[in-house]
Amino acid sequence: MTTDAHILAALHAAGSAGVSGAELAERLGITRAAVWARIQELRALGFEIEASPHHGYRLVRCPDRLLADDLLARVAHRVQRIGRDIRVLAQTASTNDVAEKLALDGAREGVVVFAEEQTRGRGRLGRSWISPPGKGLWFSVLLRPPLRTTEATQLTVTAAVSVCRSLRQTTGLPLEIKWPNDVTCRGRKVAGILTEMNADPDTLHHVVLGIGVDVNLEPKDFPAELRDVATSLRIESGQTLDRPALAASLLEALDTDYRRVCDGRFWEVADEWARYCCTLGREVTLVLGSRRLTGRAEALDETGALLLRTEHGLLERVIGGDVTTEK
Repeated sequence: MTTDAHILAALHAAGSAGVSGAELAERLGITRAAVWARIQELRALGFEIEASPHHGYRLVRCPDRLLADDLLARVAHRVQRIGRDIRVLAQTASTNDVAEKLALDGAREGVVVFAEEQTRGRGRLGRSWISPPGKGLWFSVLLRPPLRTTEATQLTVTAAVSVCRSLRQTTGLPLEIKWPNDVTCRGRKVAGILTEMNADPDTLHHVVLGIGVDVNLEPKDFPAELRDVATSLRIESGQTLDRPALAASLLEALDTDYRRVCDGRFWEVADEWARYCCTLGREVTLVLGSRRLTGRAEALDETGALLLRTEHGLLERVIGGDVTTEK
């Protein structure tokens, strides 16, 4: 981590107790004057940091900005893979594209790319994802999992569990998972996951996990055609959310659940997914290209695919598609 990240980590950990300049200088191996200079730079970025002779430095308020040093400071010593390397862009076409380039350049797994704004954010099936500046969390995670290509669906399932659990704990909202990749609140979409992989039939080389969370969007931020099907945490809770804190919570949840998958414990994730899922046990219609299936969504299999009992009594294994719940 950088010097600023180390200082922020110490300030976050100290809370209201504060941390002295002398202690920071000793930890970092720099002078107290150098610590003061870094504090001034952090203040210029929007961090409100109090200084007193009795309590030292105390972090009072953080800016509503995604800053790599701050995010790294928040997850330091709490993650093993996802979030150990964080990049933040002011604007990009798609964070998935940036993460894919990093993958091809040999970046190690766990690197996370955030953008304050995406100009060509995308969802499943080539759909666009509205990503206005400073309103949400738009990010991608590079993974190199020890899975077979046929098991890649596990990662979409796992990300949905991580996002749903983290957001429920943070906001208290009644969030649910709609198969295959949506997190919803009261029937409207609040977050989505796009999994893209580089693989051949036998080998899964890497996966880019794209996640979009509508955090502080207002109704006017959504196109008219989406206002009945999409929502945000702010709209549903009536409160403005702390995006950096939410981002850190999501990274910790993703890291924890990814380790479960890598350790061969996907069944634990699948059980949790079933508790959050609003699709299981329901009569649904699935559209897969030109094919249309109607039946009862029964369970996930060991690879993360949905098992659908069709109207003809057959058990179909489905790994993608659009789902509509029958009324």
